[in-house]
Amino acid sequence: MNGNDRTDGRAPAPAPAGEGTRAVRAGLPDPVKNEPPLPGPVFAAHFHLPGDVEGPYTYGRDTNPTWTLLEQAIGELEAPSADGAQTVVFASGMAAVSAVLLSQARAGDTVVLPDDGYQALPLVREQLAAYGVRVRTAPTGGDAQLAALDGARLLWIETPSNPGLDVCDVRRLAEAARAGGTLVAVDNTLATPLGQRPLELGADFSVASGTKGLTGHGDLLLGYVVCRSPELAAGIRRWRKIIGAVPGPMEAWLAHRSLATLQLRTRRQWSNALAVAQAVAGRAEVTGLRHPGLPGDPSHATAARQMQGFGSVVSFTLPDRAHAERFMAALHLVEDATSFGGVRSTAERRRRWGGDAVPEGFIRFSAGIEDEDDLVADVLRALDDASADGP
Repeated sequence: MNGNDRTDGRAPAPAPAGEGTRAVRAGLPDPVKNEPPLPGPVFAAHFHLPGDVEGPYTYGRDTNPTWTLLEQAIGELEAPSADGAQTVVFASGMAAVSAVLLSQARAGDTVVLPDDGYQALPLVREQLAAYGVRVRTAPTGGDAQLAALDGARLLWIETPSNPGLDVCDVRRLAEAARAGGTLVAVDNTLATPLGQRPLELGADFSVASGTKGLTGHGDLLLGYVVCRSPELAAGIRRWRKIIGAVPGPMEAWLAHRSLATLQLRTRRQWSNALAVAQAVAGRAEVTGLRHPGLPGDPSHATAARQMQGFGSVVSFTLPDRAHAERFMAALHLVEDATSFGGVRSTAERRRRWGGDAVPEGFIRFSAGIEDEDDLVADVLRALDDASADGP
């Protein structure tokens, strides 16, 4: 049963048009007297199953009622107008990424990846190569992956890219891929489903880490894949069953609970990120500033065509490692942490991980929901202190 099916004889409620309303109502079951609006997590490894093996819930690695509601909710946000789209939730974002890449490619196939994407993608590339899958790479910017599509089984797009924040034209790439029989997956983590809906732009899969902006509180790990068709979803679901990368019911319930504030959180984060980007734009020590919402950003025109919001992340480079570390140490409201999309602002010197081709002074900043004036003041003061304490 979905949220518009009724058993009390009344007509189905019209689908909500506003994003905030959809976020609040997404995945909720029909109201039942004396029951909570969002049922609590179902903790079950097995279910009563006399006789033939049938029904929606048989074993805890296969299905769970708490997953069902969350999957419906994410689908209503990611693909509100896509008939047949189905969502599969996972224990982490990388579990979701791996499910698509490793379930869709076979030995001898070719997969196209971005060469400037999330730092764990090179690990996936190594595993694909070990399985006999050929991998081509190209940058996100300038739709450079178009040149690598010939004969590919799957195109993997990350837009905006992490951490460089380049944006590519998803619709253009998807149309070219479809003409050649290539499947298209888009990592939608940074944009969130309120900022971008890849299936509406032609993708076959929208993949994301729900750990970040979707749930936004920095307290759980989660991933998901939204599939264009039941047939594609069946393959992803089968992979989840084989690998066992299933979310716990408590994590799934917390994620669903958090969706109610998704619009409130993202709108504040997006405006804060743009304010920080504008505030640091004129600083002499800041170079390589990127945020798709800045009119002068190389990705702005493309992002404005296909995104409803420009994201919570800003990136820029300070003169060197020492300068960047002084800046990080001088921040008071901004936590030194590696994630993004949370209610508390975070930042980090990204090169410390060693997996991204960025300068030593590269900063990835994620705006939270603090008051804009406080956040901007904290960043500018930290930049002042870092410059004053330098050599």
